[in-house]
Amino acid sequence: MIAPALTLGGACLYHRGMKTNLLLVCSLCALLARANEVVLPDQNGVAWWGGVVTHGNRMPLQNGYTADLTANNYGNQVAPLLLSARGDVLWCAEPIAYALKDGTLRVSSKTGKVERGSGGNTLREAFACASKKYFPPTGTMPDAALFRQPQYNTWIELMYDQNQRDVLKYAHAIIGNGFEPGVLMIDDNWQEDYGKWTFHPGRFPDPKAMMRELHGLGFKVMVWVCPFVSPDSDVYRALAKQQAFLKDASGKPAMVRWWNGASALLDFTRPAAVEWFSGRLAALQKEYGVDGFKLDAGDADFYPGLVAAKPVSANEHSRLFGQFGLLFPLNEYRAMWQMGGQPLAERLRDKRHDWADLHKLVPDILQQGLLGYAFTCPDLIGGGEFTSFLDGAKIDQELIVRSAFCHALMPMMQFSVAPWRVLGPDQLAAVKKATALRAQYVPTILRLAQHAAQTGEPIVRSMEYVFPHQGYEAVKDQFLLGDDILVAPALEKGITQRKVQLPPGTWLDAKGQRHTGPATITASAALDELPVFTRQK
Repeated sequence: MIAPALTLGGACLYHRGMKTNLLLVCSLCALLARANEVVLPDQNGVAWWGGVVTHGNRMPLQNGYTADLTANNYGNQVAPLLLSARGDVLWCAEPIAYALKDGTLRVSSKTGKVERGSGGNTLREAFACASKKYFPPTGTMPDAALFRQPQYNTWIELMYDQNQRDVLKYAHAIIGNGFEPGVLMIDDNWQEDYGKWTFHPGRFPDPKAMMRELHGLGFKVMVWVCPFVSPDSDVYRALAKQQAFLKDASGKPAMVRWWNGASALLDFTRPAAVEWFSGRLAALQKEYGVDGFKLDAGDADFYPGLVAAKPVSANEHSRLFGQFGLLFPLNEYRAMWQMGGQPLAERLRDKRHDWADLHKLVPDILQQGLLGYAFTCPDLIGGGEFTSFLDGAKIDQELIVRSAFCHALMPMMQFSVAPWRVLGPDQLAAVKKATALRAQYVPTILRLAQHAAQTGEPIVRSMEYVFPHQGYEAVKDQFLLGDDILVAPALEKGITQRKVQLPPGTWLDAKGQRHTGPATITASAALDELPVFTRQK
């Protein structure tokens, strides 16, 4: 066996210059160090990714970058992992803080050991090593319905006025306007109260009939849930007697401020809380025919200072909430800690209805994949930040169309604002063209999702991941679906063409024209076009 201590420049001597089986890399390469802090000087020119999904647009790490994952998931998924383009792996089982300053990368943890290793000499090899060792895939994926058709979420259209009549109106309008039924998510405020997970009788007079109708139309139905319980409800009083809540320093159930007020927070280190919450979700399936759940508000920053039955980090509470999704193949999360490789649908955090946030979709979804979250959804088409759509807000029709095409060849595609309500005829036709384009690639997307379930590999991949050491580290306005489909969405207002960086090989565009790379070409990008190139073998 090759001596594992022989390393140089981030890759073991055995692997330098060799093509290796990625599954063997971890067993042959070294664990170089394990300490509370790892300091790596001379990192100028070394490309690093990792840690925070919402910082995808700041990757590779730039000089002056800092982040601290302690009790902070930055509104989205995080993982205590850094990967370099030369194969380096940095990992810790506990939250890390890290910074790149004047060419020196520092990674530390107050409560765990930072492990430094090498997986080869490329980003792909580094990911394969980390995935196998720290977040191995389970062999299963979320419900295929999340990938097959576009998803629909009632949030932007109804906001806090979720009700039976308008949910059904939205569902019928989807079909009536020529869109294919898929997964329909009924968002926050369908319930009687936070923690009282039954349909509000005033707003949903006959939820069973509603569910039958939605199923008859061809929809699968998810409902929004969270780990909070309103303190003025009968559910709170019953759970308080069971000691099911996180407590404050006085030993009483803590009242936690979150975006919907102040509530008690379930303590999932207690079996009573786990049994009650999972039982309520199962009851919703049995009583109403609910198919799955959008599990929201699991953010780590709600937990610091609270007393649990078992002493765990604030981040760990997010992971414990994440485990409920494993019970239900039809699931969705936004906030997550250390659940890479698991069959969970992970959505990007709410984006604003503006061009700056449209630019974040590609780098953020690339970052998700590198952190082990392969089954990803790029937020809502046109943006999910609801204040962008309040009365009087200006709708940018071009932005919604470009957003739809950006979503089209990503793992999942989710509508919320109704395109038939806010778009003119030409723009609506363009959005329908985006969904039709997606339908052509669904078999490929499903195959890649199944591959991710078996191997952990991202479905959406960066240029550097597939074509290492060719100067593509900073490319974050185009992506690869698998290894052979290059997608270059138009992300600027008013353009009708864009520059595309083609990697080595022969690439066929949508019009049948062949292009030879490496090359930078100008591609047509009319409002109803998505530049897509398929590698010929």
